[in-house]
Amino acid sequence: MNPAAWPDVCAGISGATGAPFEIESRFSVGGGCINECHRIAGRGREFFVKANAPQRRIMFEAEATALAEIAATGAIRVPAPVCWGANRDASWLVLEHIEFGNAAADGMARLGKQLAAMHRVTCPRYGWVADNTIGATPQINTQCGDWIEFWRERRLGYQLALAAGNSAPKSLLAKGERLAGGFAVLLKGCAIKPALLHGDLWGGNAGFDHTGAPVIFDPAVYYGHREADLAMTELFGGFSADFYAAYREALPLDAGYAVRRQLYNLYHVLNHYNLFGGGYARQAEAMVDRLLAEI
Repeated sequence: MNPAAWPDVCAGISGATGAPFEIESRFSVGGGCINECHRIAGRGREFFVKANAPQRRIMFEAEATALAEIAATGAIRVPAPVCWGANRDASWLVLEHIEFGNAAADGMARLGKQLAAMHRVTCPRYGWVADNTIGATPQINTQCGDWIEFWRERRLGYQLALAAGNSAPKSLLAKGERLAGGFAVLLKGCAIKPALLHGDLWGGNAGFDHTGAPVIFDPAVYYGHREADLAMTELFGGFSADFYAAYREALPLDAGYAVRRQLYNLYHVLNHYNLFGGGYARQAEAMVDRLLAEI
């Protein structure tokens, strides 16, 4: 981050916490592919800072709001947002610094139970109060009373439109349109309530604090079918059998989840194509083929 931005970051922390803050040490933190990340310390306190270009302030504001919404449920720990802001040099989000460690013996089971508790939090409509991002891609959350419409227009349809602009294979686009017109049959007999979702729950966005307790972070929050969160945990791995057993004990899944999992993960695979290209188009088309075979 441009050094000129740090005084404004410190001023934001001082204002938000009611106590003066000055940086005594600053360390770059790796692992992110979208934001520049730092751990800063001073006056006996530590914070985690994400930074990006000035125009990314809206992204950080949405993330702070999402973290606060999850925290308010009391279901699972997230890093507490401290402040966010921007100047002509950068935008930033300051979070509570969490010292991460290893999972407790029952850590994965606790994560499963706590995720289920978060999914019990519902609202009347699908979507969210603001758009946010999934990775670096805009995620449209305009609220809607119908889950099928929401998924068709704001998830699958949106990613297919981006894919068309990114020169995706015509066969993928044609099959994707067929799926968009007929996937409602895959949801028959499934009880769907607008549950509070993390929205981007892969293994890299979950961990354990120094006591071994679960923590989730980097959300792409919206209210939707809870299976969409659970499906993404299976896309790249990283969650144990204890996690799934505990979740299912707390909130059993409807029959047909194995098929719907493909539908929900298609959104993320298409997003990976739109972000990174390459073999994700083939993976997405294979998923669409399997889904069309079920219709």
